[in-house]
Amino acid sequence: MNETKPVLRCGHIAIVGRPNVGKSTLLNRLLGTKLSITSRKPQTTRHAILGVKTVDTTQFIYRDTPGLQNLQNKKIHRAMNRTVISTLQEVDVILFVVDSLIWNEGDENVLKSLGDATGNSSLTPVILVINKVDRIEDKTRLLPHLEMLSKKRNFAAIIPLSAFDDKCVSLLEREIAPRLPQTTHLFSEDELTDRSERFLTSEIVREKIIRQLGDEIPYEVAVEIESFQDMPHLVEIHALILVEKEGQKRIVIGSGGSRIKQIGEQAREDIEALLQKKVLLKLWVKVKAGWSDDDRALKSLGLE
Repeated sequence: MNETKPVLRCGHIAIVGRPNVGKSTLLNRLLGTKLSITSRKPQTTRHAILGVKTVDTTQFIYRDTPGLQNLQNKKIHRAMNRTVISTLQEVDVILFVVDSLIWNEGDENVLKSLGDATGNSSLTPVILVINKVDRIEDKTRLLPHLEMLSKKRNFAAIIPLSAFDDKCVSLLEREIAPRLPQTTHLFSEDELTDRSERFLTSEIVREKIIRQLGDEIPYEVAVEIESFQDMPHLVEIHALILVEKEGQKRIVIGSGGSRIKQIGEQAREDIEALLQKKVLLKLWVKVKAGWSDDDRALKSLGLE
């Protein structure tokens, strides 16, 4: 008697929304590990971060995206928006993440981009994710808010959740899975991402800078890995921190080098956890005026 072959599903899922609604935190919770850097500051995510999760016969390929920018006065903002739009054109399911009871102009702009990106709003299923519901003190406000949002678009599903609640995340995945194509898996079962260790290292350093200095310097700060030497028992990493003004350089370095030392110590701990090796991390700061509005600089940093 022939055994029935299991049905394999595999597809790409975009996580989109305006800045600072918890997209990266949601991705990390879905994967069960920290892949995308997070902070309470907007504009933390700049690249489309790909994370893979394989559960039995289903492979979820999540793609975290930068928050869609209303501000587009610099090339870095326009590049981030292009990343979002191009990602939307290549996925099978879209998770549109919004922040609890908040709905504003930024959310409206994201909603409009979903229709534009797919050409026909009915082609790509859009699941509306109401994030951070654990922060709503008066839960009676949630139902009328959901009713209002349901009239915005014919969503495939509307899922209220907290990114810190595993039960909510499991419910979300049960909505995603049947909407993925029936096809063979694209990644091996133990693969987590297509991003290199160099890239992940640079993102960890940038996260520590944003978390410490988000209120003191603009987000036009970048990290470039100049050297990554992977030896049997040690990884030696040289990273260059780019800022746009001399005053920003002094802030990053701190009095007597205290701030950059703290950034390095915090980053090294996370990098060692990622690489499972001892890490020697050396940081430098360089002023490169106007890098965030320069095509060549953005290209070298993978932000074209």
